[in-house]
Amino acid sequence: MPNAIEFLFDVGSPTAYLAWHRLQGIVARTGAALIPVPILLGGVFKATGGSPPGTVAAKGRWMNEDMQRWAARDGVVLAMNPYFPINTLTMMRVLAGLEGDSRFGGVVNTLFAGMWQQGLNMADTQVLTGVLTAGGHDAHGLLALAQSPDVKARLIANTEAAVALGVFGAPTCFVAGQMHFGQDRLDWVEAAAAG
Repeated sequence: MPNAIEFLFDVGSPTAYLAWHRLQGIVARTGAALIPVPILLGGVFKATGGSPPGTVAAKGRWMNEDMQRWAARDGVVLAMNPYFPINTLTMMRVLAGLEGDSRFGGVVNTLFAGMWQQGLNMADTQVLTGVLTAGGHDAHGLLALAQSPDVKARLIANTEAAVALGVFGAPTCFVAGQMHFGQDRLDWVEAAAAG
């Protein structure tokens, strides 16, 4: 029996975007359940003293090239967002509010597309509303959901629980108690998921 894959992510991470697409194939091949967990990467960095890899100029240049290689290999469109880094708080609250909801995957795809295919300033409420609406979602309902105290608390709890587990960045996957960081470790995730 396959092991479930817990996927901790923030839509502001281009490597989480790449991982999200690769995980769909892994789930299809292994039959593993995918359990996406929205976290706030900024909150993780604040708690752990971390920072986006691109803050080191040479590392950022290398990562951009490396991510393009992965995207080309997997047939995924990746356009680096000129507004990066973007405050993802509202988007991640929307997703925290949709955990377990049938709309979750569609909204994730829409948000990732706005961020990493269209290169839009998704922190701008008008832009976010337009992207969600164009994706066929009830933008006003989702943005209202993001303001719910329960949803805000859920995102905080998800983020704090991630830090307590040793998470220091995104994407991070947990399979059968093993932690795997980064989209370039998904071969190990697939092996662990397959049991």
